[in-house]
Amino acid sequence: MNLTERIEKRDKCFIFDRDGTGMYLVPVEFFVTSASAVSKVSDLNAFDKALIEMGIGEQNLVAVSSVIPNGAKEIDITDIPMGAVTHCVLSQIRDHGKETISAGIAYAFRKDGNGGYVAEGRMHSSEDALRESLKDKMNEIAFSRGVELNEIKYVTEELTVPEGEHGACVAALVFTRYG
Repeated sequence: MNLTERIEKRDKCFIFDRDGTGMYLVPVEFFVTSASAVSKVSDLNAFDKALIEMGIGEQNLVAVSSVIPNGAKEIDITDIPMGAVTHCVLSQIRDHGKETISAGIAYAFRKDGNGGYVAEGRMHSSEDALRESLKDKMNEIAFSRGVELNEIKYVTEELTVPEGEHGACVAALVFTRYG
């Protein structure tokens, strides 16, 4: 058994190209989550609290760009082992004292069934303004590729940061399983 066969047999999460020289990590499941939080100490601590509330505060997050692979399915939020390298499309904004902030993602599958796309956004404004911006981004993504999208879904957070505190809004599409 050669190395490629051993790797394929041991771990089905990699897809190899035809000649066996390239290896691709392709997600098959994802969930979406969001939260906002405040801290009297720092914006980092507010961000950390939001991640904990989202269920991804014990993982090593790796930001990826915005493509949902063919065949990937949305699932409910699931537990991920502590310390796991976790790929996600992440949107965040942090600020302090009396600012209104919002962060979110929009995502949709292509009508032709070939995967989908995610757009992330953040602004010093309301969730409504953010949703409009995310809608425009998703429409541009589709137009640039010459494709049509199914219904666009949104996950957003808005927070007016209390005076004297730090705040964070975070939203993510988190890839959970590969194969």
